[in-house]
Amino acid sequence: MTDRRVLVTGGTGLIGRAAVDAFLAAGWPVVGMSRGASGHAGERYAGVPVDLRDERAVAAALRDLPGITHLAYTSVYEKPGLVAGWSDPEQMAANRAMLDNVLRPLAAAGHLEQVTIMQGTKAYGAHLHPIPLPARERHPRDPHENFYWHQEDLLREVAGSAGFRWTILRPVQVVGPAYGVGYCTPPVIGALAAVCHETGQPFGFPGLPLSTPKQVADVRLVADALLWAATAEAAHGEHFNLTNGEVFSWLELWPVLAEELGVAAAEPVARRLADFLPAHAEAWAKVAAAHQLREPDLAAVLGQSHFYADYTFGYGLTEAPPPALVSTVKVKRAGFTQVRDTELTFRHAIRELQRRRILPRLS
Repeated sequence: MTDRRVLVTGGTGLIGRAAVDAFLAAGWPVVGMSRGASGHAGERYAGVPVDLRDERAVAAALRDLPGITHLAYTSVYEKPGLVAGWSDPEQMAANRAMLDNVLRPLAAAGHLEQVTIMQGTKAYGAHLHPIPLPARERHPRDPHENFYWHQEDLLREVAGSAGFRWTILRPVQVVGPAYGVGYCTPPVIGALAAVCHETGQPFGFPGLPLSTPKQVADVRLVADALLWAATAEAAHGEHFNLTNGEVFSWLELWPVLAEELGVAAAEPVARRLADFLPAHAEAWAKVAAAHQLREPDLAAVLGQSHFYADYTFGYGLTEAPPPALVSTVKVKRAGFTQVRDTELTFRHAIRELQRRRILPRLS
């Protein structure tokens, strides 16, 4: 591995942290780039604190790095409130610029061999309209403005002139033991359980009380896909959907989550978590003190994931939305065949957050 070195941007985020772990476990030297402290250590790991929106700072940081041969780009800029920003031109421009700030200096350095960037089901317009069932990578580009398209066009342009390989991964909702991020439901669910337990309220599913089919991707699966794409010839120039390989519904999963968190599951109780949880920050602080948790500030646990939870739980809907399911036949045919049990995915995420004293075990 001495001739390879991977840069993982967003190295402290949901996907980035798991990607760093996966590359390190496989023997790669890794550089993690993020705005905050990395949480990793070791002779094969180097952490670089930098904001990717700062072009000069990024360029200076990259000049000081040894030859980077691979880039796993997992960074994303989101505006407060999350969902409204998905159609915001300023947010789109910021995400394109962030990738540009990393990609062009790396390409100019002359060592870059492969780049993987991330998309998701918004590539199919799942946040705007019904999508084909299942959505497949070969379908034409959905005609809506999205930073995915800006980043993809940039990637194709730079790769065309610099000659490196590229891959685009499209995981569905990613689940893992992260907190303080934008798209991770386990800390939101755990915080809701803790608040309900502390205040004597029922721990019921807070969204649309129907068994609608959903898909998720275990963050460890996504990280392993990044590792696979870095060297797999079959991944070159391709898009790949990623899921655990099965469907689930929040309503059926809720008792499993309650059991893992140590509370009793109740009948559904409609709650807008973007309002409910911040309004109970003091209750969370009491739980944090009683269980000696590392983070008494509820906002630091949630990040913006409570906004995403309202979206994925279907809060405010009166009928089941059209299913937004994707096919993963293509990536399996290409050689990445990993699957995960979704129930175990959530159990692992919750247990790991409990082990790190971010969430409590309530019984």
